[in-house]
Amino acid sequence: MTGVRLGRRANARQFGLLVGITLLVGATAGLERSVLPLVGEEEFGLVSRTAILAFVATFGAAKGAANLFSGSLAERSGRKHVLVLGWLLVLPVGPIVALAPSWATIVAANVFLGAGQGVAWSMTIVMNIDLVGPLRARAQSSRGCSSKL
Repeated sequence: MTGVRLGRRANARQFGLLVGITLLVGATAGLERSVLPLVGEEEFGLVSRTAILAFVATFGAAKGAANLFSGSLAERSGRKHVLVLGWLLVLPVGPIVALAPSWATIVAANVFLGAGQGVAWSMTIVMNIDLVGPLRARAQSSRGCSSKL
């Protein structure tokens, strides 16, 4: 068994997988934000912009709470488990939205999406930093080459 190799090139497959996961999580949230206001207006007859955009606030609150607790949860149970938890939180969103009988149900589904994105996004970034290595991540961050957490 060889030693641990850090860096993007040495871990290109894992790094690519994590980047792909990040893109999928972001695309899910972006799609929801662009489609749901139309659903609110056309399917549920919402006319108040405040009611239509209420799901943005629930998404932000759920994502913020998930970001806050994902780090300590990862230290206790492992990063991969927390990443999988993030995806499990997002899985029911599509069916819930598709079968939603009311706007409140869509807002509730948005809580799952926000929590799932918060957990999955946080773990993906942390896992990418793990693959690159703390010294390289710090050097890239000081040069402005890395996203800020």
